[in-house]
Amino acid sequence: MPEDKSVVRLGFLGMGVVGCGAANILLKNAAMIAHRARCQFEIVKVAVRNPKKPRPVNLPPELYTTDPYSVVTDPRVDIVVEVMGGLDPSFDLLVTALKQGKSVVTANKELLAKRGSELLDIAKEMGTDVYFEASVAGGIPIITALKQSLAGETIHRIVGILNGTTNYILTRMGRDGLSFEQALREAQEKGFAEADPSDDVDGHDATYKIAILAAIAFGFRIRVDTIYREGIRNIDISDIRYAEELGYAIKLLAIAKQEDGVIELRVHPTLVPKTHPLAAVSDQFNAILIEGENVGRLMFYGQGAGGPPTGNSVVSDIIDAARNIVFGSKARIVCTCRVNPQLKPISQMESRFCLRMDVIDRPGVLAKIASVFGNNQVSIASLIQRESKGETAHIVWLTHKTPYAALQKSLAEIRQLKVVLSVRPPLWVESE
Repeated sequence: MPEDKSVVRLGFLGMGVVGCGAANILLKNAAMIAHRARCQFEIVKVAVRNPKKPRPVNLPPELYTTDPYSVVTDPRVDIVVEVMGGLDPSFDLLVTALKQGKSVVTANKELLAKRGSELLDIAKEMGTDVYFEASVAGGIPIITALKQSLAGETIHRIVGILNGTTNYILTRMGRDGLSFEQALREAQEKGFAEADPSDDVDGHDATYKIAILAAIAFGFRIRVDTIYREGIRNIDISDIRYAEELGYAIKLLAIAKQEDGVIELRVHPTLVPKTHPLAAVSDQFNAILIEGENVGRLMFYGQGAGGPPTGNSVVSDIIDAARNIVFGSKARIVCTCRVNPQLKPISQMESRFCLRMDVIDRPGVLAKIASVFGNNQVSIASLIQRESKGETAHIVWLTHKTPYAALQKSLAEIRQLKVVLSVRPPLWVESE
């Protein structure tokens, strides 16, 4: 029987961009949300560092506190909404909330990727809920799609642009000819990048997100430190221009594949064919392609960050958690992940690659380099040669699909050739 609960009370941990986005939606659309959730919502306490800081949300000042533990232990609070980020003290706060039987809604991707399985185990033990739609891809409802709409589907592959900051930087470099440093500075000025952009440009953010998606899609618990990761710091404007000449755009892709029970996980800059649907995803937008056994290819596209889009995902989770409370059905969708997946090591992963190098411009140089590739079973699909200053030539090689180990062995040998002056880091190449 449904619980006789006409008001579900919320406690917020944090009231920054995402928290304000969620709170404003709850206030603005209160009547519509109450009708759909079958209950009213009331925000009863909000933990922040500075209660006097101006915020774009109309909440009574008496709701604010600097003590987050007073929120998770408040007997009035039914759902704890965590939008403060980080591992400490967020993890301990949410454990405290769950052990009191409270439901949890979180937008914390790092927490979910690194310690989410522990939270889900505690929620299962306590018979309550953890919702985390807002932890991946902002306003795109990808978590709900994987957990519910595709619950009966065998997912073979996920390929996504999961970080809006890096996508904005690469878009500006490709479209407007900005250097990496110029594009990053602009992203920071517009609020798309933090003062310390390391999580974004070094690929950590996308790694957290693909770990969460892969765990749900494949049913395994994923350790973040097992995911191969490259960022975009080494991408320069010449990489962008050569990619365009070859018919590609460069994107930071997060990739998860499952084949014959073996899982492949990687995050890196990638040459994406201009005909590929992800090539057209620009600026701060996110997109995720899912390939399933029965549904074929699905694409999810939208705003991957920002207060209103991510706040909307937080509110959708609040509504779901509240429905479970009202109808007495908490712990309806629990964690079903198994442990110890079989992961493919980076050395065995296969892809096409784009390679750039400067060499001495003289007869026989190409043959020497091609010989190294051939000896390591690396097949060349095409090459571009450009003369540069003096006796130096610039060469771009595009390989057929090859194991990463064979590529690295080839490059190590090529770097030892006296005719080779420099070798750029290889770029992965996505198929059509």
